[in-house]
Amino acid sequence: TITKPDIFHYTYAILHHPAYRQKYEINLKRDFPRLPLYANFHQWKTWGEQLLDWHIHYETIPPHGLQRHEIDHGKKPKPAYKAKLKADKTNGQIILDTETILTGIPPIAWTYKLGNRSAIEWVLDQHKEKTPKDPTIRQLFNTYRFIDYKDHVIDLLDRVCTVSIKTMETIAQMPDDAQHQPKLH
Repeated sequence: TITKPDIFHYTYAILHHPAYRQKYEINLKRDFPRLPLYANFHQWKTWGEQLLDWHIHYETIPPHGLQRHEIDHGKKPKPAYKAKLKADKTNGQIILDTETILTGIPPIAWTYKLGNRSAIEWVLDQHKEKTPKDPTIRQLFNTYRFIDYKDHVIDLLDRVCTVSIKTMETIAQMPDDAQHQPKLH
């Protein structure tokens, strides 16, 4: 028996399949998605169920285990604090601010994309300090300061790293040419 949640999970998996996204890239930008019906429906449903569970419960998933390094400025005077939130994919690290670097981010974690950037980069962008242009708003309201949420953001990045890795491992299990599999009638 196939239930409505099964269909939703199946659809979620199909929409994450790279071959499907590539084949229907133009259609997905301007039309409703057309979903193929594969013979191994229950396997796709299982993948979709896993993906959905990780994507919804990202805040409670176990952290990946990123290493936090405090920058040693040696004998130089400590520079004024400044939030940076810059991704360094080549070295698998994130420069959070003038004091802290996170390391140990595997290359696969950068490959899970939300739109046109990785999930990690999306988190970094959402937590950057932005100064309102309107002087009245700047004056009357407390603006976001990264330093007040630094530990929370580090924890979030650690968990999003886990979600990204698990997502890409699941996507890697999906057949490359799924569109050529026999369909149910």
